[in-house]
Amino acid sequence: MAPRDFRGAAGYGRRLVLGTALAGFGVLPRRGRAAAPPRLLVLGDSLAAGYGLPQDQGFVPQLQAALAARGRAVQVLNAGVSGDTTAGGLTRLDWALADAPQAVILELGGNDGLRALPPAASRANLAAILDRLKSRGIPVLLAGMLAPPNLGAAYGAEFAAVFQGLAREYPDTIFYPFFLEGVAGDAGLNQPDGIHPNGQGVAEIVRRILPAVETLLDRAVHPPD
Repeated sequence: MAPRDFRGAAGYGRRLVLGTALAGFGVLPRRGRAAAPPRLLVLGDSLAAGYGLPQDQGFVPQLQAALAARGRAVQVLNAGVSGDTTAGGLTRLDWALADAPQAVILELGGNDGLRALPPAASRANLAAILDRLKSRGIPVLLAGMLAPPNLGAAYGAEFAAVFQGLAREYPDTIFYPFFLEGVAGDAGLNQPDGIHPNGQGVAEIVRRILPAVETLLDRAVHPPD
């Protein structure tokens, strides 16, 4: 909805109130028009895409609603592709960045683990994505993932170390250790396949990750020195 053109002394006061309110949300008016909301890209797999869920119950719409409830006008862009691996995410990265996001949530690796792909290859793909985003000055939230326990302790440790190592190698990246924290393994929060969260599970993911996402958005607006 476009802002009204208030006129006269009373209008000036109303514009001042409006500008103050927008400033409280981190959105400042420019030449009488509100600035466009920042764009937050979620580059991920089926967990980002909202596999098996109604359109309004996926991670992206629930995250956008949660941010709006916190007074943050943010456009959350869904670049989730079901079945995608870290290699696939790297291949389509430039396409995903066509909307010029100001920040990125990187949620990839789950399918690498399900397919027991070499952790070294997953690490190389994620590092290449992080390098490209860093070169563009785009802040990133890296969401970690764990391998299925049936693949064994050795593989699980090597896989988890991929994300932990990247968090150390890229200290400017915000690291959220496990995207499915509090949801994985809970039948009441997952769909019948036991892999993908249901709407309630997504809500729990959003609740837990929201502080890290807000830190990411603050960093996008006010980059650290």
